[in-house]
Amino acid sequence: MAATRTRMTPNMTAEDQKSILTIALYAAFADGDKHDRERQEIRRIADSLATQAHAPELGGLYQDVLLQRVKLDTAATALSNTGLRQLAYEMAVCVCDADGRQSEPERLFLQDLKGLLKLNAASTEVFEREADTVLTLSDTPVSPVPVAPASVPLQATASESELDKSILNYALLNGALELLPQSWASMAIIPLQIKMVYGLGKAHGVELDQGHIKEFIAAAGVGLTSQYLEQFGRKLLGGLLGKMAGRTIGKVGGAATGMAMSFATTYALGQLAKGYYRGGRVMNTALLRQTYQDLLGPAQQMQTRYLPQIQQKAATLDMGQVMAMARGG
Repeated sequence: MAATRTRMTPNMTAEDQKSILTIALYAAFADGDKHDRERQEIRRIADSLATQAHAPELGGLYQDVLLQRVKLDTAATALSNTGLRQLAYEMAVCVCDADGRQSEPERLFLQDLKGLLKLNAASTEVFEREADTVLTLSDTPVSPVPVAPASVPLQATASESELDKSILNYALLNGALELLPQSWASMAIIPLQIKMVYGLGKAHGVELDQGHIKEFIAAAGVGLTSQYLEQFGRKLLGGLLGKMAGRTIGKVGGAATGMAMSFATTYALGQLAKGYYRGGRVMNTALLRQTYQDLLGPAQQMQTRYLPQIQQKAATLDMGQVMAMARGG
């Protein structure tokens, strides 16, 4: 992956931010197959982003997109700068890829969007190749093979402290990824969460396939598309996007406080998975979701304490190491 590729995008106006968020929301609904739960989560995120400091006028943006009161071509045309149009396309690709391989409607949407943004293949192929590389990191061994009945609590092959350390390391890494200005960096967060859950299941004697893990994450209330959309929105409104790609964390450190939400999400998800597989996978969906929410509050408090470590990791992060870790190397 060309981790050192740089691109300077001019400072964005509030209208630029709104146009890019509009395009991202269109991308989120491109396949027309979102579960009502996921739609509600996307709406919550749109409303949440509207309350952030320095946010453009975003009131009702979710409804405007859903009812097509704001047109995709209008949002695309409003981005007159090539750098901003490129960024908008990259974000749309990431949103479409967040829950797995692109569906045919998503592929056609991105093809049409590329035309609306007046981008040619040469200007997008490098990013598309990078995004595809990151997306393959979510591949995990197939066919769940439990070595004990689901109702029987399983003995972990690793100690409690070892599992907690692993969860913390994943949380620190994902928090750092969210602080990087590269537009594709946050794409690695979900594959790493999948890898983490796989490892926790395996530590308790359960081999998990990718589909099971994604269903588990969704059952906890962590939507894959909505999670990426939230990470992207915070980056956009926090000023991380639009800066030169590369090691600029020192310049954007002030925007980092409160933005590394992926630390808390990952930590809470890891603790949930540890308890779920240790207890024999007997939690129903309602209990999974409630337990995750109960874990999220303390994880957000931990996030503040660990923020200096997250920032330090972001400043020295080697994406090659991230790829190796996600592949299990």
